[in-house]
Amino acid sequence: MKITDEMIDYIGILARLKLQDEEKEVAKNEMEKIINYMDTLNQLDTSNMEAMSHAFPVKNVFREDVVMPSTDREIITSNAPNSKDGCFVVPRTFE
Repeated sequence: MKITDEMIDYIGILARLKLQDEEKEVAKNEMEKIINYMDTLNQLDTSNMEAMSHAFPVKNVFREDVVMPSTDREIITSNAPNSKDGCFVVPRTFE
């Protein structure tokens, strides 16, 4: 696939980039290399390959959600400069 100057201009608009002429030329060459490489990959026979979503096996690393007792609110707020009803009192951020 041939990358045209119009394509580069359009991609620049989509990406909100202001590319100089030299940068456009570099981008065009790099995109052509990427497209050519993708064409090479498309020629590979993958009919005997199993579909996969990840390159490595993925396992759940989360712990079980177990309810446990928490620290007492009185202890947590004991060093607070200002607290009320077991909560921290902080300055307002908006009116």
